[in-house]
Amino acid sequence: MLSIRQRFLLISLVSVFVALVMASVVMVALFTRNLERRIDLELAGHINTIAGALRFAADGRVELPNRPVDRRFEEPYSGLYWQVEDDHRNDQLRSASLWDYALPLPEDGQETGSVDRYHLDGPDKTDLIVQERKIIVSAPDGKRAIRVAAAIDASEVKTASRGFMLDIVPYMVALAIFLIAASLAQLTYGLRPLSTITKGLDDIRERKSDRLDGRFPKELQPVVKAVNRLLEAQYLLIARARTRSADLAHGLKSPLTVLFNDADTLRERGEVEIADELVHLADVMKSHVDRELTRSRLAGSAFLRSSDADLSVSIDVITRTLKRTPRGEQLNWDIDVEDGLVIPIDPNDLQELLGNIIDNAVKWSRSAVRIHARRQDGNIVLLIEDDGPGASPEGLLTIMERGIRLDLKTPGTGIGLAIVSDIAALYDLSIDIANAENGGLRVVVRF
Repeated sequence: MLSIRQRFLLISLVSVFVALVMASVVMVALFTRNLERRIDLELAGHINTIAGALRFAADGRVELPNRPVDRRFEEPYSGLYWQVEDDHRNDQLRSASLWDYALPLPEDGQETGSVDRYHLDGPDKTDLIVQERKIIVSAPDGKRAIRVAAAIDASEVKTASRGFMLDIVPYMVALAIFLIAASLAQLTYGLRPLSTITKGLDDIRERKSDRLDGRFPKELQPVVKAVNRLLEAQYLLIARARTRSADLAHGLKSPLTVLFNDADTLRERGEVEIADELVHLADVMKSHVDRELTRSRLAGSAFLRSSDADLSVSIDVITRTLKRTPRGEQLNWDIDVEDGLVIPIDPNDLQELLGNIIDNAVKWSRSAVRIHARRQDGNIVLLIEDDGPGASPEGLLTIMERGIRLDLKTPGTGIGLAIVSDIAALYDLSIDIANAENGGLRVVVRF
């Protein structure tokens, strides 16, 4: 599919080519017509000169004592000729340029005084433009009709037209280049507002703005207003959906609390099997509710994040909280995060992601937690490592699946790393989980 710029350029090239070809044809036709008009005037002048110089001898023969002075009339087959015919006496006078050739003037009974124009075959089968005029002159034996004709080689017109066409070709090429360049400049200037809209949409995608702002041409104003209305409607729908999802999840928490209490009551009455079944079902439902509560807080997509997040700030907020827990106070914290690592993730989503990973490291660590973050090859790489027992090869394959717990004795719902997986999919992050060299678990996140 051709772009708008390519389409306009193609139309411009075709239009300029067709227009210049048509202009060239018209200009050559006008040049030819004016040249033929000038030739007709020249031939008419020769006829008038010859007619005015005609004389009659004493015996009645027509004579031309003062012949035209144009040198071409004296050069054999020069391309310019004249001929006088006296049909009454069958006499004929010709220019020296005709040599031994006589113009085959037609016997069409033309009117006296009128000028006829036609084409005849000339010497060496050349095409001649001929003008003929029939005049009445006074001869010794009375009035007599005399035919006077002047002719010129038509190839002169063709040669001149061809030369004119070749002369204008460079100017037409230069004109074509100018018109195409002007079209490109016009196209570039005309499409500049579209580039502004594209930049505005990129700013919206990168959360630098929440609407299209700026000065746009009148023709694009409806489009800009429609996009802004669409963005506003989208934000409202997302906010409403997240609110309803959170309300639904919160609404389910109260019945779940009742189920846990009922299970405790049944266990006190000795109905242990039924109580365990209720607890199991309540745990499964609570796991779903907790996950949906978390998902309702996530941005709908990477493009809908509220703003970008500073990695060092998010890590600092989470670790300060975890260090105050009984478990966190017993650990050594090795935190080395480069400043200024701003990443295109919603701050709340980043804290959810980091909170689950770091909390998991704290839960399983024996004595230390290591958190390092650096910029490598244009990407930001975060390393979170503990010195706990690590995971089995089978466990590493399922550790990020929903509800999977590698150790049922340790408190938890099994959805923490599943939420991490959801966030990673949302923002197209790369997360590698493997056993560290010291036996703990190493999580590497590449933003």
